[in-house]
Amino acid sequence: MSAQPTLAALRGFHCEHTPSKSRILALVHHREGPASLQAVLTCRQPELAQQAVATLQQAIGSSADAWKPEPLEKLCAQLPDAPASSLRNAARHALAGVWPMPPGSFLKWGQIADGVDDAPDEDDADAVTRAVRTPDDARLADLAGPVIRVEVLREFHVHDQQAVLKAARSAGWEPLPNEDPEGDDPQDVVGAVMWLGESDSEIEGADTVTDAAQGLRLRTEKGHEVADWSEEAVVADFGAGWRHSAAVRRGEPAKPSTKGKNPDFAALFPMEAPHCNDPECEDEQCEWQLTPRTADVLYTELCVLADQAYDDSEELGDRPVVPDEHDGHWGVFAYLPKLTFAADLQWRRRFARAADDLAGDLERGQWPEPTCTAEELALHLAIRDAGDRGDEGDAAGDHGRLPTHRDDYDFDMCSEVFFQDTDVLMLYNARLDGIEDPDGETNQHMGIGDLRAAAWFEPFLNVHARDPHRGFRR
Repeated sequence: MSAQPTLAALRGFHCEHTPSKSRILALVHHREGPASLQAVLTCRQPELAQQAVATLQQAIGSSADAWKPEPLEKLCAQLPDAPASSLRNAARHALAGVWPMPPGSFLKWGQIADGVDDAPDEDDADAVTRAVRTPDDARLADLAGPVIRVEVLREFHVHDQQAVLKAARSAGWEPLPNEDPEGDDPQDVVGAVMWLGESDSEIEGADTVTDAAQGLRLRTEKGHEVADWSEEAVVADFGAGWRHSAAVRRGEPAKPSTKGKNPDFAALFPMEAPHCNDPECEDEQCEWQLTPRTADVLYTELCVLADQAYDDSEELGDRPVVPDEHDGHWGVFAYLPKLTFAADLQWRRRFARAADDLAGDLERGQWPEPTCTAEELALHLAIRDAGDRGDEGDAAGDHGRLPTHRDDYDFDMCSEVFFQDTDVLMLYNARLDGIEDPDGETNQHMGIGDLRAAAWFEPFLNVHARDPHRGFRR
């Protein structure tokens, strides 16, 4: 049996021109090694290559529904059959946002030779260009482009110190001189872990406890400054802004959401004081509220759900889900109704985007409003996970600074007010197999509508549909 290709995240397309030909290359990122360029096609007309790259770039940011194939077919008509076929395949991958990499076509971290000196020569033209473009002593105001600060938090439990030290030495590490034999780290285990922790590979002799990151665009108008010139220490706030993937539920290291820090939910959902504290009171002034703390937790769960669905989509691809074989993997898709198990990659990415769309409602200060079946189920899953988390982390970081209210964490009420109905949950009932078919007698009698997987992204008729050109976050 041939090995399955690895699905890498597709980041963009680029041209390489020579006097005799032009090549189109795909820039891909994958977890097992460094980013790489993958060949797409070769043609003799540089102007056609540039047009092809522009068309493929549009496909990356487009959805399958919004994609217009006419410009692509016009280009293909001007190319020989082989590159035209390659261009069509590249467009399909661009729409899905991933790139298949056959075994052996990319470099893994473990294959990188030890001791390679990546520092450029003083005469290297690229090094000179970088020095002119980004001077070493520049302040934030001196830099023309955006400056992004990425803060990383990684924690490792070292269960076998000698294995860690051996692995670090094999990777080219040398311990610092032992100036304090009576200190708490005479073998420089900290240095060994720091050396090994620079890559995403697992550390032999240690388990990952925390792996999180957050990003911030520095802005002079907000008083930001690059670290070398900052008057204040650059210290991360390890609060609600740090994203941990629900992958921890299946025994994997936590991963950060790409969403970054949570919005200011205290400003987005201002609270009105309850008229009284009687939970049975029917006074309109005591009506239930979506509080800042509830919104913050629900937003976090939606972001985590989206990130995990994107991750699982890349790994699972078009392969069907087999629940008895998933062995803790596919933490989202193995727990959807079984009629979705045969869905393809694009369907799974659209489900991930459904969770993002609901998180976007909260970012705008609106209640999350499902506009299709996929969003309904994504919101049900997020509410379930929010309720399961209990009071974990309530007093930590930014979340702990949000105002409190008697309606905080009332996720049962969220389930009551956010949905028009709960028909989608009937898909989990084995006794109701076939109820998804709109032509079925039970379906028609109950007025359920089309719950087949292919119809999960069809907008409901009584809500405002999402922008069909919105694309995907990743």
